This record gives sequence, structure tokens and C-alpha cells, in this order.
Amino acid sequence: MTFALFFTIFLSGLTLSADAFAVSVTDGMVYPDLDRRKGISIPLTFGIFQAVMPLIGFYISRGLSQIEIIDEVDHWIALILLVFIGGKMIFDGANELREPLKNVRLKKFSLSEVLVQGVATSIDALAVGFTFNVMLEGVEAVQLWAWISVAMIGVTTFLVSLAGLLIGIRVGKLFGKKACVAEIVGGVLLILIGIKIVVGAYVALPF
Repeated sequence: MTFALFFTIFLSGLTLSADAFAVSVTDGMVYPDLDRRKGISIPLTFGIFQAVMPLIGFYISRGLSQIEIIDEVDHWIALILLVFIGGKMIFDGANELREPLKNVRLKKFSLSEVLVQGVATSIDALAVGFTFNVMLEGVEAVQLWAWISVAMIGVTTFLVSLAGLLIGIRVGKLFGKKACVAEIVGGVLLILIGIKIVVGAYVALPF
């Protein structure tokens, strides 16, 4: 029972971290000024949000019987946030692409932007928290297991996002001084991730 539960939680964390992985790749591509402190804040932000959101959902579900509204709007909120960030990146990148190469300014790391990404990629995890009461049915110390679950999800997301960030940094170096191209590509990817989240809410996707 314990092994099966751990495996189920691990798979949940792996599934939830897929979007954070993709966004981390994008961040690694478009932020050429990353140092260790800035870089580690990206997977750390995603890991924290992926852990906190299901925990919030778990405690809300213990006090509410009607939770369908969350399932109906969470993916649309994620789409709006990612389209907003991605659209701005495409707009800024396109403007810089028109500038002479010597006048192009590299995109600077923005913690506020990363925080919005953290919300957008983890909001679906809020609904996952509502399933904890069902998933942990018959298990002793349900609240303790809920905390263990979100800790595992957070750590999994952190590690997966860190791998994505390192991949993105490698890819970003291929663009060299044409960082604005990476910014446009990154913006498109964010919008596609938002669309994927919405489509995945209605259709079973293989990824």
C-alpha cells in the first residue's frame, strides 16, 4: 500500500511538472543574464508553487463540497497568464529584431515574470489537491500524507525544472547575440503551453 501510494504521488508530481519543465526551458533560453542565484530561483519558484497549490486545494476540499468551479476555470486562467507573458515576449522580441544588432538590449531576468509563470503552471495543481481526500481514503494520518505528497510533488518539480533550465541555457547560447529570436521562440512556446493546458482539460493528451 505504501509503495503504491508513493508511486502514485511520484507520477502525479511528474505529470504536474511537465509544464514547469517546458517553461523552464524557455526561461533558460531568453534570460542570458542568469547567474546561480537567479537561475536557482526559477525551479525553486515552480517547485514551491506546485507544492503549495495542491495543499491549498486539499484544505479547501475538506471544507467545501462543491469544487467543480475550480475545474472549470483553472486552465483558462493559466492560458490568459501565459498568453499575456508570451505575447509580451513576442512583441518585445519583434521590436528588437528590427533594431540594428548593436542597439539590441538583452532581456533581463524578471522575478515578477517568473512568479506569474509559477502561478500559471501550477494552478491546475490546485484541483489535484481536491483529489487527495479520495486518493488517501483509508490511509491513517491523512493530513500528514497530504503534506508528504505535496513535498514530493514540489521536489520532483524542482528537479525537473532545473533540468529544463539547464537545457534552455544550452539552447539559448546557440542564438548568441540574436537573443531576441530566442525571446520570440520562447513567447510562442509559452502560448502553446497555455493552449495545451486548455486542450488537455477537455481531451486526453499523450503528453
